[in-house]
Amino acid sequence: MIALDYNATTPLASRVLEAMLPYLAEHHGNPSSIHAQGRATRAAVDSARDSMATLLGCKSHELIFTGGGTESDNLALLGIARSRSSTHRHLIASAVEHHAVLHPLEHLQKHEGFTLTLLPVDSHGRVDPDSLRSALRPDTALVSVMSANNETGTLQPVEDLSAICRAAGVPFHSDAIQSFGKNALSCAPFDALSLTAHKFYGPKGAGLLFVRSGTPIQSILHGGAHENQRRAGTENVAAIVGLAEAARLAVQDMEAESARQAGLRDRLWEYVRKACPSARRNGHPELSLGNTLNVSFPGSDGESLLMNLDLAGICASSGSACMVGSLTPSHVLLAMGMSDALARASVRFSLGKPTTEADIETTGRILIEICRRLKLDAA
Repeated sequence: MIALDYNATTPLASRVLEAMLPYLAEHHGNPSSIHAQGRATRAAVDSARDSMATLLGCKSHELIFTGGGTESDNLALLGIARSRSSTHRHLIASAVEHHAVLHPLEHLQKHEGFTLTLLPVDSHGRVDPDSLRSALRPDTALVSVMSANNETGTLQPVEDLSAICRAAGVPFHSDAIQSFGKNALSCAPFDALSLTAHKFYGPKGAGLLFVRSGTPIQSILHGGAHENQRRAGTENVAAIVGLAEAARLAVQDMEAESARQAGLRDRLWEYVRKACPSARRNGHPELSLGNTLNVSFPGSDGESLLMNLDLAGICASSGSACMVGSLTPSHVLLAMGMSDALARASVRFSLGKPTTEADIETTGRILIEICRRLKLDAA
């Protein structure tokens, strides 16, 4: 089987598992306990927090461990918006955000009296900073724009967007879940930043939220005084240790690995064009993650293509894995101006560290066969 769906999730790295094992078996103490067992696990959590602070260029107390990327996004958006709600009730996000961002913002709009502005994107999926500048209001509570899109790989101009928000005194949040470990990233431009471990070869169920000192935020979970009273619940020590080790390993070889995957992605695109000359590549041709290739195959539908790929032992996707079972076309592609039919005819290939040249060659040959079988315009 050939996996080409690494934007959905990644396998747990062996060295990450090794780092986690002692905290799954031997060291089982509650980090909030004051006895020796608790102190041992507390030390592991503190060490992981310090390690992540060093990687991100922030202070340790600015980091909150969560149960995953969705929780990190929800805590940032709901927590910051509610903390400013007495005077600021306007929200801004891009139209191509992950639903872990869009849905909590829509909840605030529908149930808590906020207003929401979705920024348009161009045909490559990028936000124009001028559109943000025009959308800002005196009562804007926060802005959220992802650093890289999970479906197309398009990178957003987050530094420019951040500068606009900072000049206006508006907190700027970014969902960096897809970009961390693939592109250089620091906390400097952001007031809040969301990550999750399973996108960079760490465990599922482990997330991280950076919140800059001075940025107001309310907890969305209520219970104990964990994470400096910002996220109640006993810490998942093994997962937190795994997140920090996975992050360290991801950053270690990031530049070389991103370049390698970009080369393989471009080779796969050559095969796609040979299989279907009318195929359309979606996303920015240059300002994009090196591992992501989103393609529309005119005259087909993504479901048939994915089923044929799956039968041939190739795992790809039609977009966000979080929308499995959905019959609606990608909101990301529609926001980029694509027709409903073409959006439904799209497939996302996303490469990872295990991807080899042989995987790409095999996938290319199979794509040519599938396009001929489906009577697409194969050469």
